[in-house]
Amino acid sequence: MSARRTAASLGVLGATSLTFLALAPAPASAHGTMFNPVSRVAACYAEGPEHPVSQVCKDLVADSGTQPLYDWNEVNIANANGQSRQLIPDGKLCSANRDKYRALDWARTDWPSTSVSAGQFPFKFRVTAAHSGTMTVYITKEGFDPTKPLKWSDLDATPVATYQTPRTATDGYYNFTGTLPARTGRHIIYKVWQRNDSPEAFYSCSDVVYGAAGAAAKSAAAPTEQKILAGAARSTVSHHGHGGDPATPPAVPAATAAPSDSKAPQALAAVSTASVLGGGFLLLRRRRG
Repeated sequence: MSARRTAASLGVLGATSLTFLALAPAPASAHGTMFNPVSRVAACYAEGPEHPVSQVCKDLVADSGTQPLYDWNEVNIANANGQSRQLIPDGKLCSANRDKYRALDWARTDWPSTSVSAGQFPFKFRVTAAHSGTMTVYITKEGFDPTKPLKWSDLDATPVATYQTPRTATDGYYNFTGTLPARTGRHIIYKVWQRNDSPEAFYSCSDVVYGAAGAAAKSAAAPTEQKILAGAARSTVSHHGHGGDPATPPAVPAATAAPSDSKAPQALAAVSTASVLGGGFLLLRRRRG
Protein backbone atom coordinates (compact mmCIF):
# COMPACT_ATOMS: atom_id res chain seq x y z
CA MET A 1 0.00 0.00 0.00
CA SER A 2 1.35 3.49 -0.90
CA ALA A 3 2.04 6.15 1.69
CA ARG A 4 -0.73 8.23 0.13
CA ARG A 5 -3.29 5.43 0.47
CA THR A 6 -2.14 4.76 4.03
CA ALA A 7 -2.66 8.40 4.98
CA ALA A 8 -6.07 8.42 3.32
CA SER A 9 -7.12 5.31 5.20
CA LEU A 10 -6.00 6.79 8.49
CA GLY A 11 -7.95 9.95 7.66
CA VAL A 12 -11.11 7.90 7.10
CA LEU A 13 -10.62 6.16 10.44
CA GLY A 14 -10.14 9.47 12.20
CA ALA A 15 -13.17 11.04 10.54
CA THR A 16 -15.33 8.05 11.42
CA SER A 17 -14.24 8.25 15.04
CA LEU A 18 -14.97 11.98 15.22
CA THR A 19 -18.40 11.41 13.69
CA PHE A 20 -19.12 8.74 16.29
CA LEU A 21 -18.18 11.17 19.04
CA ALA A 22 -20.28 13.94 17.52
CA LEU A 23 -23.33 11.67 17.51
CA ALA A 24 -22.83 10.62 21.12
CA PRO A 25 -25.38 12.31 23.42
CA ALA A 26 -23.94 15.09 25.53
CA PRO A 27 -25.27 15.86 29.01
CA ALA A 28 -27.86 18.64 28.98
CA SER A 29 -27.27 21.78 30.99
CA ALA A 30 -29.43 23.40 33.64
CA HIS A 31 -29.29 26.87 35.08
CA GLY A 32 -32.45 27.86 36.96
CA THR A 33 -36.02 29.10 36.83
CA MET A 34 -38.23 31.84 38.23
CA PHE A 35 -39.25 31.39 41.87
CA ASN A 36 -41.15 34.69 42.22
CA PRO A 37 -43.50 34.71 40.49
CA VAL A 38 -43.31 30.91 40.55
CA SER A 39 -42.84 29.36 37.12
CA ARG A 40 -45.06 26.51 35.96
CA VAL A 41 -42.31 23.91 36.10
CA ALA A 42 -41.20 25.06 39.56
CA ALA A 43 -44.75 24.97 40.92
CA CYS A 44 -45.31 21.39 39.76
CA TYR A 45 -41.90 20.28 41.01
CA ALA A 46 -42.68 21.81 44.40
CA GLU A 47 -45.86 19.72 44.60
CA GLY A 48 -43.78 16.58 44.05
CA PRO A 49 -43.11 14.79 40.74
CA GLU A 50 -44.27 11.43 42.10
CA HIS A 51 -47.42 12.72 43.82
CA PRO A 52 -48.51 16.07 42.36
CA VAL A 53 -51.50 17.77 43.97
CA SER A 54 -53.08 20.09 41.41
CA GLN A 55 -54.91 18.59 38.44
CA VAL A 56 -52.74 20.36 35.87
CA CYS A 57 -49.56 18.99 37.45
CA LYS A 58 -51.09 15.51 37.61
CA ASP A 59 -51.93 15.81 33.92
CA LEU A 60 -48.41 17.00 33.12
CA VAL A 61 -46.91 13.88 34.71
CA ALA A 62 -49.48 11.64 32.99
CA ASP A 63 -48.57 13.18 29.63
CA SER A 64 -44.81 13.70 29.90
CA GLY A 65 -43.64 11.67 32.89
CA THR A 66 -41.78 13.00 35.91
CA GLN A 67 -38.47 13.87 34.22
CA PRO A 68 -39.46 17.37 33.08
CA LEU A 69 -40.09 18.20 36.74
CA TYR A 70 -36.86 16.71 38.06
CA ASP A 71 -35.17 18.78 35.33
CA TRP A 72 -37.00 21.93 36.46
CA ASN A 73 -33.95 24.14 35.89
CA GLU A 74 -33.25 23.20 32.28
CA VAL A 75 -35.81 24.77 29.88
CA ASN A 76 -33.41 26.19 27.30
CA ILE A 77 -32.24 26.46 23.71
CA ALA A 78 -28.51 25.84 23.39
CA ASN A 79 -28.01 27.93 20.25
CA ALA A 80 -30.64 30.69 20.60
CA ASN A 81 -28.07 33.43 20.00
CA GLY A 82 -30.61 36.23 20.47
CA GLN A 83 -33.02 34.69 17.96
CA SER A 84 -35.68 33.44 20.37
CA ARG A 85 -38.59 34.90 18.40
CA GLN A 86 -37.38 33.27 15.21
CA LEU A 87 -36.73 29.88 16.83
CA ILE A 88 -39.81 29.52 19.04
CA PRO A 89 -43.17 29.43 17.23
CA ASP A 90 -46.38 30.83 18.66
CA GLY A 91 -47.97 28.47 21.14
CA LYS A 92 -44.60 27.01 22.19
CA LEU A 93 -43.14 29.85 24.24
CA CYS A 94 -43.34 28.19 27.66
CA SER A 95 -41.63 24.99 26.48
CA ALA A 96 -39.09 26.82 24.29
CA ASN A 97 -40.44 24.54 21.53
CA ARG A 98 -38.98 21.48 23.28
CA ASP A 99 -41.18 18.40 23.22
CA LYS A 100 -39.88 17.30 26.61
CA TYR A 101 -41.59 20.34 28.16
CA ARG A 102 -44.65 20.43 25.88
CA ALA A 103 -47.12 20.34 28.77
CA LEU A 104 -45.88 23.75 29.95
CA ASP A 105 -47.57 25.24 26.86
CA TRP A 106 -51.04 24.07 27.88
CA ALA A 107 -53.51 26.96 27.81
CA ARG A 108 -55.33 26.32 31.08
CA THR A 109 -56.66 28.46 33.88
CA ASP A 110 -55.82 26.00 36.67
CA TRP A 111 -52.06 26.45 36.69
CA PRO A 112 -50.92 27.37 40.22
CA SER A 113 -50.48 31.13 40.24
CA THR A 114 -48.99 34.07 42.11
CA SER A 115 -51.24 36.90 43.25
CA VAL A 116 -49.92 40.30 42.11
CA SER A 117 -50.91 43.95 41.79
CA ALA A 118 -49.69 46.93 39.79
CA GLY A 119 -46.46 48.52 40.97
CA GLN A 120 -43.00 47.41 41.96
CA PHE A 121 -42.45 43.65 42.12
CA PRO A 122 -39.51 41.70 43.64
CA PHE A 123 -38.45 39.11 41.08
CA LYS A 124 -36.54 36.12 42.39
CA PHE A 125 -34.74 33.69 40.10
CA ARG A 126 -33.24 30.48 41.51
CA VAL A 127 -29.95 30.04 39.67
CA THR A 128 -27.99 26.79 39.66
CA ALA A 129 -25.26 28.18 37.39
CA ALA A 130 -24.63 31.90 37.09
CA HIS A 131 -23.89 33.46 33.70
CA SER A 132 -23.23 36.91 32.34
CA GLY A 133 -26.23 37.88 30.26
CA THR A 134 -29.54 39.71 30.08
CA MET A 135 -32.77 38.58 31.70
CA THR A 136 -35.79 40.20 30.06
CA VAL A 137 -39.23 39.77 31.62
CA TYR A 138 -42.51 40.43 29.81
CA ILE A 139 -46.18 40.32 30.74
CA THR A 140 -49.19 39.62 28.56
CA LYS A 141 -51.31 42.52 27.31
CA GLU A 142 -54.61 43.52 28.86
CA GLY A 143 -57.33 41.35 27.29
CA PHE A 144 -55.09 38.27 27.10
CA ASP A 145 -57.10 35.04 26.92
CA PRO A 146 -55.42 32.37 29.09
CA THR A 147 -57.50 29.64 27.42
CA LYS A 148 -55.56 30.17 24.18
CA PRO A 149 -51.89 29.24 23.55
CA LEU A 150 -49.43 32.03 24.31
CA LYS A 151 -48.21 33.92 21.25
CA TRP A 152 -45.39 36.41 20.90
CA SER A 153 -47.94 39.06 19.97
CA ASP A 154 -49.70 38.50 23.33
CA LEU A 155 -46.71 39.97 25.16
CA ASP A 156 -46.49 43.67 25.89
CA ALA A 157 -43.59 45.10 23.89
CA THR A 158 -42.29 46.93 26.96
CA PRO A 159 -40.55 44.60 29.43
CA VAL A 160 -41.63 44.76 33.06
CA ALA A 161 -38.00 44.16 34.06
CA THR A 162 -34.57 43.92 32.48
CA TYR A 163 -31.68 42.62 34.54
CA GLN A 164 -28.02 42.27 33.62
CA THR A 165 -27.09 38.98 35.24
CA PRO A 166 -23.64 38.79 36.84
CA ARG A 167 -21.32 35.79 36.72
CA THR A 168 -21.90 35.07 40.40
CA ALA A 169 -24.98 34.46 42.54
CA THR A 170 -23.79 34.61 46.12
CA ASP A 171 -26.93 33.12 47.68
CA GLY A 172 -28.07 30.99 44.76
CA TYR A 173 -30.53 33.64 43.53
CA TYR A 174 -30.79 36.59 41.22
CA ASN A 175 -32.94 39.22 42.94
CA PHE A 176 -34.12 42.27 41.04
CA THR A 177 -37.05 44.67 40.93
CA GLY A 178 -39.48 45.29 38.11
CA THR A 179 -42.67 47.25 37.61
CA LEU A 180 -45.94 45.48 36.86
CA PRO A 181 -48.51 47.47 34.90
CA ALA A 182 -52.21 47.58 35.77
CA ARG A 183 -54.04 44.49 34.59
CA THR A 184 -57.16 42.50 35.47
CA GLY A 185 -57.59 38.76 35.82
CA ARG A 186 -55.10 36.04 34.85
CA HIS A 187 -51.90 36.77 32.95
CA ILE A 188 -48.54 35.17 32.12
CA ILE A 189 -45.13 36.58 32.94
CA TYR A 190 -42.60 35.35 30.40
CA LYS A 191 -38.86 35.40 31.00
CA VAL A 192 -36.04 35.17 28.44
CA TRP A 193 -32.49 34.90 29.79
CA GLN A 194 -29.98 35.29 26.98
CA ARG A 195 -26.36 34.64 27.89
CA ASN A 196 -23.75 36.97 26.41
CA ASP A 197 -20.90 34.49 26.92
CA SER A 198 -22.67 31.80 24.90
CA PRO A 199 -25.57 31.52 22.41
CA GLU A 200 -27.59 29.64 25.05
CA ALA A 201 -30.88 31.07 26.39
CA PHE A 202 -33.39 30.02 29.05
CA TYR A 203 -37.14 30.50 29.35
CA SER A 204 -40.02 30.31 31.82
CA CYS A 205 -43.72 31.05 32.15
CA SER A 206 -45.23 32.17 35.44
CA ASP A 207 -48.99 32.48 35.94
CA VAL A 208 -50.11 35.57 37.83
CA VAL A 209 -53.56 36.77 38.88
CA TYR A 210 -54.57 40.36 39.58
CA GLY A 211 -57.24 41.49 41.97
CA ALA A 212 -59.78 39.48 43.93
CA ALA A 213 -59.48 36.57 41.48
CA GLY A 214 -56.02 35.94 42.87
CA ALA A 215 -57.40 34.97 46.26
CA ALA A 216 -59.56 32.25 44.73
CA ALA A 217 -56.88 30.82 42.44
CA LYS A 218 -54.62 27.91 43.39
CA SER A 219 -51.54 29.52 44.93
CA ALA A 220 -48.15 28.52 43.54
CA ALA A 221 -45.28 27.68 45.88
CA ALA A 222 -41.60 27.52 44.97
CA PRO A 223 -39.57 24.39 45.84
CA THR A 224 -37.75 24.43 49.16
CA GLU A 225 -34.02 23.75 49.31
CA GLN A 226 -34.88 20.40 50.91
CA LYS A 227 -37.11 19.55 47.95
CA ILE A 228 -34.35 20.53 45.52
CA LEU A 229 -31.87 18.33 47.37
CA ALA A 230 -34.29 15.40 47.49
CA GLY A 231 -34.71 15.39 43.71
CA ALA A 232 -31.13 16.21 42.66
CA ALA A 233 -30.18 12.56 42.14
CA ARG A 234 -33.11 12.13 39.72
CA SER A 235 -32.04 15.04 37.51
CA THR A 236 -30.56 14.26 34.09
CA VAL A 237 -28.98 17.68 33.67
CA SER A 238 -25.80 19.34 34.88
CA HIS A 239 -24.53 22.92 34.91
CA HIS A 240 -20.97 21.73 34.05
CA GLY A 241 -19.47 24.29 36.42
CA HIS A 242 -20.43 27.21 34.19
CA GLY A 243 -20.66 30.67 35.71
CA GLY A 244 -18.70 32.73 38.15
CA ASP A 245 -14.97 33.12 38.44
CA PRO A 246 -13.38 29.82 37.33
CA ALA A 247 -11.31 29.92 40.51
CA THR A 248 -14.35 30.73 42.64
CA PRO A 249 -17.54 28.94 41.52
CA PRO A 250 -20.87 30.69 42.24
CA ALA A 251 -22.06 30.11 45.78
CA VAL A 252 -24.96 27.85 44.98
CA PRO A 253 -25.95 25.54 47.86
CA ALA A 254 -24.01 22.32 47.37
CA ALA A 255 -27.11 20.30 48.13
CA THR A 256 -28.76 21.50 44.93
CA ALA A 257 -25.86 20.75 42.61
CA ALA A 258 -26.73 18.34 39.82
CA PRO A 259 -24.95 14.99 39.51
CA SER A 260 -21.50 15.01 37.94
CA ASP A 261 -21.23 14.67 34.19
CA SER A 262 -21.59 11.28 32.62
CA LYS A 263 -18.40 9.33 31.94
CA ALA A 264 -19.80 8.12 28.62
CA PRO A 265 -18.17 10.84 26.45
CA GLN A 266 -14.75 10.11 27.97
CA ALA A 267 -15.22 6.39 27.40
CA LEU A 268 -16.24 7.01 23.81
CA ALA A 269 -13.20 9.19 23.29
CA ALA A 270 -10.94 6.41 24.60
CA VAL A 271 -12.57 3.83 22.33
CA SER A 272 -12.33 6.18 19.37
CA THR A 273 -8.64 6.90 19.96
CA ALA A 274 -7.87 3.21 20.35
CA SER A 275 -9.68 2.49 17.08
CA VAL A 276 -7.62 5.04 15.18
CA LEU A 277 -4.31 3.85 16.64
CA GLY A 278 -5.15 0.20 16.15
CA GLY A 279 -6.30 0.72 12.58
CA GLY A 280 -3.21 2.76 11.77
CA PHE A 281 -0.91 0.09 13.23
CA LEU A 282 -2.50 -2.65 11.11
CA LEU A 283 -2.28 -0.55 7.95
CA LEU A 284 1.39 0.22 8.52
CA ARG A 285 2.16 -3.47 9.12
CA ARG A 286 0.41 -4.41 5.88
CA ARG A 287 2.32 -1.69 3.99
CA ARG A 288 5.69 -2.85 5.34
CA GLY A 289 4.83 -6.46 4.61
